[in-house]
Amino acid sequence: MTEWDIKKLQILRSLRDRGTVTATAEALCMTPSAVSQQLTNLSRQLGVRLLEAQGRRVRLTDAAHLVLRHAEAVFAQLERADAELDGYLRGEAGRIRLAAFPTAVPALVVPAVRRLRTAHPGLDLRVREAEAAEAYELLAAGEVDLALSLAAHAPSARDPKFSRTPLLADPLDVALPVGHPLADAPGLRLADLAAEPWIFGGSGPWSEITTAACEAAGFVPEQAHSASGWSAILAMVEAGMGIALVPRMASADRGTGAGSGVVMRVLSADQPRRHVVAAVRSGAEEGPAVARVLAALRQAAAARETVQQN
Repeated sequence: MTEWDIKKLQILRSLRDRGTVTATAEALCMTPSAVSQQLTNLSRQLGVRLLEAQGRRVRLTDAAHLVLRHAEAVFAQLERADAELDGYLRGEAGRIRLAAFPTAVPALVVPAVRRLRTAHPGLDLRVREAEAAEAYELLAAGEVDLALSLAAHAPSARDPKFSRTPLLADPLDVALPVGHPLADAPGLRLADLAAEPWIFGGSGPWSEITTAACEAAGFVPEQAHSASGWSAILAMVEAGMGIALVPRMASADRGTGAGSGVVMRVLSADQPRRHVVAAVRSGAEEGPAVARVLAALRQAAAARETVQQN
């Protein structure tokens, strides 16, 4: 029978995902020569050629992709085994490490923690704030058990390493300064704001979300100012320096509205939304502790959507 080495298979998967031996070595805290040696040994054990030279780099052979296709099922099954063992040993107790993007912490994570404290007080949920890309790196590296992110910035739903759960479609409202000519305009559409100066981040998820929403409405937004924090963005809007798209989760938790110097307008048509997802490593969703946390997050998201619709 062919000898399958889990550690070496994980190195091969990391090489596929990261593209180079050097990047793989850095991610796994190994030397490039150690990575190459391990993959050479794996090739010898399996009796197939896994890598071939492509200029100064290497590429995975068809045999390597075949091996990894089956290895993903093995990795997922090992996650299931770990999850079942954890449930057997801990029952209602256990520690779950969660990474979440900033606005999801007060809007979804904190309500979920409150529910869990009442229903499952033995569960210990440890929260880590992280942007979308970092959250998935932490999840893939095994440093967290669950990641909250935005669907647009998460790995593909077809990625076999992760299992994704849709949580919430968060509407994007437009923040205008009090006294703006369009602050009370009926039937406001995003296209009506094409000539306005905009405030959003210079790069990263929110910059991409803002520009994509505006482009879908038929224009490219003129970026007047750059900021990544909602307090800074809303302060500039209040000062009349520009306007901004703001996720409803963020504005609701900051009390913006009448009397604050900022008017939040719901767009009457073609309202953009950002989709919030939770992800775990494939197979881990069957663990009882992770399943309870996911259920609490779904309940928090459902409650949030009910409030948004009213």
